[in-house]
Amino acid sequence: MELKLEVVAIEKPESLNFVLGQSHFIKTVEDIHEALVNAVPGIKFGVAFCEASGKRLIRWSGTDAALIELAQRNAERIGAGHSFILFLGEGYYPINVLRALQAVPELVHLFCATANPTQVIVVETPQGRGILGVIDGMSPLGIEGAEDQAWRKSFLRQIGYKA
Repeated sequence: MELKLEVVAIEKPESLNFVLGQSHFIKTVEDIHEALVNAVPGIKFGVAFCEASGKRLIRWSGTDAALIELAQRNAERIGAGHSFILFLGEGYYPINVLRALQAVPELVHLFCATANPTQVIVVETPQGRGILGVIDGMSPLGIEGAEDQAWRKSFLRQIGYKA
């Protein structure tokens, strides 16, 4: 059996966050849409889902045309059956929607939720394509020291995530 590996870099503006995952059903885009607008009223997003059977179309939804187009373009480049990619608008973050996404019944796996430069490791066989994993950001340069811990704790309080 022939096997081909490919590294697909996610194309996006540096500041945007996205979520990459796997699902199992055509209603994924509608359920993700409902989960997001119920979790964060007024949220801006675009989502695209690679259908794995039937017409095998890239299904999509969202509240922002540019983010929808970005999701469609990246989904097409990844091309893995039952995968989805969700781009969040400026000022919206995965931490605010992950619980809502995890409650979507047909979601099987989340590979990453990040704004970092990301590469998707895709395998292709004669049957189709699948995601093996992701490279999210860069490798560590060392172990956090006391000064780094103090900075982290202060930063989380400055941005309102800790009291």
